[in-house]
Amino acid sequence: NMVHPSNFISAGDAGIIRKYAAQAEALGQLHTSQLEVIYRRGWFKLLVPDVYEGLQYTLPQLVRLQEGISWADGSTGWVVTLCSGAGWFGGFIDPSVARQVFSMPHVCLAGSGAASGSAEIVPDGYLINGTWNYASGAHHATHFTANCMITKEGKNVLDDQGEALVLPFLVDRECVGLLPTWKYTGMVATGSHSFKIENLKVGGLRCFRIDARDAQVNEALYRYPFLQLAEATLAVNLSGLAIHFTDLCTSVFEERKKNPRITSPQKLHLDEVLHQCVHRMQTVRNAFYEAVDKSWQKDGEYTGELAAVSETSRALARAARETVDVLYTYCGLKAAATDTELNRVWRDLHTAGQHALLTFAC
Repeated sequence: NMVHPSNFISAGDAGIIRKYAAQAEALGQLHTSQLEVIYRRGWFKLLVPDVYEGLQYTLPQLVRLQEGISWADGSTGWVVTLCSGAGWFGGFIDPSVARQVFSMPHVCLAGSGAASGSAEIVPDGYLINGTWNYASGAHHATHFTANCMITKEGKNVLDDQGEALVLPFLVDRECVGLLPTWKYTGMVATGSHSFKIENLKVGGLRCFRIDARDAQVNEALYRYPFLQLAEATLAVNLSGLAIHFTDLCTSVFEERKKNPRITSPQKLHLDEVLHQCVHRMQTVRNAFYEAVDKSWQKDGEYTGELAAVSETSRALARAARETVDVLYTYCGLKAAATDTELNRVWRDLHTAGQHALLTFAC
């Protein structure tokens, strides 16, 4: 039997995070009480190297905790996942820069994977320009990471394969302008706004490469491929949300069964649907955790383990979306009321579920 996500997070932490979720949504960013939990636990530093006073979690530890946080609240889980994921870049950033950045007590990296900016090679560094979307946690970021097309005299620099060279840069918060573009139906409190950089000159050490061969910290975590790390961590955000939804349905269905218009066969049907959904989520989660744990044990010597992580991550995301959609139908109009917890979880899951990494089957 699969362990419930509530086992991966303390009841106290989950209680605070959930208590302020509605207020955070109204604010359009995480509530200070939610952030206090994150800072106290060091969650933005989950993947920061141990040598820079990070927690350097293993992937099996990481996905379980992130599922627990997302079960408590979708926006909090998403911001922790995306910002701690950017902290993983600490394994690839020049040590002199990394030491300086990660010594900050409330360090938080937000950013974007899209190469929607350019970095022109100039004497002593690069000149950065561009606009990037969907920087989750932008409101409390101390630094931003931005993918840039590398140019020289206005022309694209090519990599060894003849493709346009794209490299990420680390930029301080004060060098970035925030654009209030996050206007989506769910994950409202993630504050995933856009940011722009105009004519910013940075030194060469602010640029890094995400490749196991370019890791500056020789640890298993930084040898693990970024794609599967991202797929797995995003998938547990959806499963945490889906299990929060199934938990809420338990009491919603009990309430509905008290309605005299609901017949005995209908009551049985409600129980059966909920049971099937819970069972499906547990089965798919089992397969997912088994794939992640196996891949982690390989430490670079992979055969089919990475493909299994990609496959089970997508299966978990799909099961989460479908589970919630099946159950939503039986929740009555309460599920469509935007001020209910049930509706917020539904909106959060469908917003997070649009992420391109988990949308396609391959």
